[in-house]
Amino acid sequence: MYISTPLISILAIASTTQALQVSDVQASAAEAKRTVGSIVSGVVDKLTNRQNTCPLVWKEISTTLTAQFLADGQCTDAARAAIRAAFHDCFNGACDGSLILANECSNSENVGLERLCSNLGSLATEKQVGVADLIQFAAAHAIKTCPGGPTVPAKVGRKDSNTANALGILPSGNAKAADLIKLFASKGFSAIDLTALIGAHSTAKQRVTDPSRAGASMDSTPGQWDTKFYSETLKGTAPFTLQSDKNLANSLVTTLPFKTFAASQAAWSAAFVPAMTKMSMLGVSGKLVDCTSALPGGSSKRDVKRSSMFERLGW
Repeated sequence: MYISTPLISILAIASTTQALQVSDVQASAAEAKRTVGSIVSGVVDKLTNRQNTCPLVWKEISTTLTAQFLADGQCTDAARAAIRAAFHDCFNGACDGSLILANECSNSENVGLERLCSNLGSLATEKQVGVADLIQFAAAHAIKTCPGGPTVPAKVGRKDSNTANALGILPSGNAKAADLIKLFASKGFSAIDLTALIGAHSTAKQRVTDPSRAGASMDSTPGQWDTKFYSETLKGTAPFTLQSDKNLANSLVTTLPFKTFAASQAAWSAAFVPAMTKMSMLGVSGKLVDCTSALPGGSSKRDVKRSSMFERLGW
């Protein structure tokens, strides 16, 4: 069949036009897909960022805690109790708030924590936050509040539990070094971790081991986070020393880190922070939100006066 040249030209033009139209549609579709993808991605990012952003309530809690944990440029008894409470909530099983929610504070091994437990429980209810999170946040806050204290990451999102953990797991003040090393190893801590963690006794005061000397501090500067605990324990010049601390200071396994930390606060902090972070995550699963930004910036050059809430809470 004969087709004229003009007709062929017309058909060619039409074919080209159709191809261009299809190409344009495909390009537009691709562009629309990219636009929708960009919008969806942006929404997801915003939602993710919102979920990963520390709730503002932790800043409010931080302000309250600072007023309780610092006085006259020194960390207070409430701060000491908060640091101790973090260990006591976690080490028996998990960082799950059972110290307060299961009334473990009434146990003999937790003597001295009753007031703190009551007040943190009330604060958690008032601010509608998790008790397990508040215990660990308060400890990180107390450490940071003490002059010289390092920043321990504070994360929230733990699951609370009102089921009591087993008794008799917390080490005694007379424990042998070998027993302590073995116990902490069973929880995933090295001998160096253990030695770094007991440095928290830098701000501690004993009340139970020798009731006749209740309130005696474990180094000469209990209001500061420093290395005198290590040096004074080694020298035997601390106001009061637990036998377990003496045992670790003299153990062939832990005496070297003991001496290292006595000579360098930087070395101690470098070991303490990851060990304490590990402690705060015992038995914890799932994704947590970082609230380290809600902690105070440090207190070595400032003195926050007690607020009226101090009298109301009666730490």
